[in-house]
Amino acid sequence: MAMKTSTKATALGAVLAMATAGWAAADFAEMEPTTLRLAHVVNEQDAFHIAAERFQQLVDERTEGAVTVEIYPNAELGDERTLLEGMQIGTVDMGVITNGPVANFVEEIAVFELPFLFATREEAYSILDGEIGQELLDKLGEVNLKGLAYAERGFRNLTNSQRPVREPADVDGMRIRVMENPVYVDTFRELGANAEPMAWTEALTAMQQGTIDGQENPVGVIHSFNLDETQSYMTLSRHTYSPAIFVMGQSVWDGLPEAAQEVLVEAAREASAHVREVNAEMEEGQLAELRERGMEIVDDADLAAFQAAIQPIYERYGDAYGEYLDRIMAALE
Repeated sequence: MAMKTSTKATALGAVLAMATAGWAAADFAEMEPTTLRLAHVVNEQDAFHIAAERFQQLVDERTEGAVTVEIYPNAELGDERTLLEGMQIGTVDMGVITNGPVANFVEEIAVFELPFLFATREEAYSILDGEIGQELLDKLGEVNLKGLAYAERGFRNLTNSQRPVREPADVDGMRIRVMENPVYVDTFRELGANAEPMAWTEALTAMQQGTIDGQENPVGVIHSFNLDETQSYMTLSRHTYSPAIFVMGQSVWDGLPEAAQEVLVEAAREASAHVREVNAEMEEGQLAELRERGMEIVDDADLAAFQAAIQPIYERYGDAYGEYLDRIMAALE
C-alpha cells in the first residue's frame, strides 16, 4: 500500500510541477523526438554523474520521452575545454562542467573561484541562485553557450604525496596540479607552489607517475578517484568553493521548443539541488573511508595564514571582477 501511495504522490508532484512551470505533457505530443548528448569528465561514482542521472530522469519523465538524454562520462568526448568548444560548434550538446574551465570563455564567472570568497555552502548558494549568478549564466550566451543552472563541485582541498600541510610554508616548492584557470594558477604560485595547469585526465596520470606532487579538489573527487593511492596527505583547506554548470550549446538550445527549454532549466535546477544535498550527506563518510585507507587528513591547518598569504590575488583581480566582487561582498555582509 505504501508503494502505491508513493507512486501517486510522485505522479501528483509531476503534475503540479508542470502546472507551476507552465508546460504540460501535451506540449510534447507532436514534438520530433530529440536526443541530447550530455558529457562530463569524471567517473560514475562522482557527483557530476549523480546530477546527470537525475537530470536525465526528470527530462524523460516530464517530456513523456520526447527528449532523451544520453550520458557520456569519463571524458569519453574530451576534456572540459574540448567539451565546451564542442558545444559552441554543435558536436557536443551539453555537459556538466566545472566552473574553472568555463571562465576561459566568460572571464567574469571566475569571480566565484577567488580563494576563501565563501565561508559556507549556504553563502555560495545565496549568490549562485540569485541575481548575480543568473547574470553570469546569461553571459554565456555571448560565446554561443547556454547556462542552465549551477550544480556543485564543492569546497576544494589540497592533497599531496610529500608531507602534511598545515601552513603556507609547507606548500613551498610543491608541484601542484590546478585547473586551467589563471586564478588557480596565481593562487598556488602565491603560496610558493609550482602550479601546473592541466586537464584532469592528464593529472591522474601525472600523479601515478610522480611528475606532480599534489592537486586540489573536493572530498568527493578525492574519494571517488581513490587519490589516497597516490596522495598520502590531505589538508581540509576549503580554499575555494567551486561551482559546476549545466551548460549546453546555444544552437541546440535555440532549436528546442519553448516547453522543452523550460523543462531543461527546471530539471537542471532540481538536479543541481539534489547533488548539493548528496555532497553534503556523503562527505563525512568519504572522509572516514579515506582515513581508514591510510590517508592522513589535516583538519587543523592555519587557515588564517593561508587567507593572509593569498590577499594579493584580490588586488590582482580586483579590476577584472570588481563589479561582481563588490556586489558579492555586499550581499554577504
